[in-house]
Amino acid sequence: MGPHPAVAAIRLAVRRVLHDLLTEHHRATAALPHAPSHELPPPPLVLVACSGGADSMALASALAFESPKLGIRAGGVTVDHGLQPGSDLRAAEVVLRLRELGLDPVDSVAVSVGRAGGPEAAARDARYAALDTAAERHGAAAVLLGHTRDDQAETVLLGLARGSGIRSLSGMAAVSGAGGRYRRPFLELDRQTARKACMVQSLPVWDDPHNADPAYTRSRLRHEGLPALEKALGKGVVEALARTARLSRDDADALDSWAAQAEATVRDAAGLLECAKLYALPPAVRRRILRRAAIAAGAPAGSLFARHIEEVDRLITGWRGQGAINLPGKVVARRQGGRLVIRQG
Repeated sequence: MGPHPAVAAIRLAVRRVLHDLLTEHHRATAALPHAPSHELPPPPLVLVACSGGADSMALASALAFESPKLGIRAGGVTVDHGLQPGSDLRAAEVVLRLRELGLDPVDSVAVSVGRAGGPEAAARDARYAALDTAAERHGAAAVLLGHTRDDQAETVLLGLARGSGIRSLSGMAAVSGAGGRYRRPFLELDRQTARKACMVQSLPVWDDPHNADPAYTRSRLRHEGLPALEKALGKGVVEALARTARLSRDDADALDSWAAQAEATVRDAAGLLECAKLYALPPAVRRRILRRAAIAAGAPAGSLFARHIEEVDRLITGWRGQGAINLPGKVVARRQGGRLVIRQG
């Protein structure tokens, strides 16, 4: 008798990602100068980011089951945000559970969460910085994240509320981070599948009280917003939002590629952006070029919103001699002699 359908689903999702990583590893190894077999690089190491919740525990168990069959080393890392009493003890429990699954190495990393961008954004930034550090310390080929289709739907709705354009609607990528470090095997699976997989395997899980705290925007969306949408529109809202993310990502990637190619054609010999040539481009391409230029000048990508780029765009499309535009990161955009100058200060 085979495994429970929920267990089979999470294992298949992880197996697919591990196959991709192994293929990438073999290609990279084949590109190396020929060396004796005893000098070949070790098999890749894959870490799972685990909070102890159902999604990440299901992911950890699937990784522990699948990795030995493919000759892949598997470890884990849990991040202690220090936001709740006893969080260090909770992190220690997660470490113990991961080791019981057979994962090695396993790290617990304590971080200090700032306030920039709000509590949720600050915690996320601290978490990814810790995961980056852990991956680099161990030389990991990838870090697996337990984001599900439900998480993707919430991300799309949050992007829609910000009104930041199609890139915000594209949600989370299955592969992201420097060199494709972060992999999200569960984006096609719902949250209930992960929870069911933990239950049938008798895996203990921890429900983070922050996930039910109405002080947090995502929590309100999860417990109030999405249920209200499903009540008004019927079942299938989560699946539709996840599908929107996939389609939006394809469109956004195509437009980003177009903008990257077009940027060289709208700069003069000194590298300055020519307003007349920018004006001739489709707005979606032009605004991407403006955003890239602002980030290159020092504007933090996370603080640069659609309204900022729209103001800069009016220097091109609605020029009436207006003054400079102040952007995040002390970056200033101004029009001078038919050129758009974007620089700090």
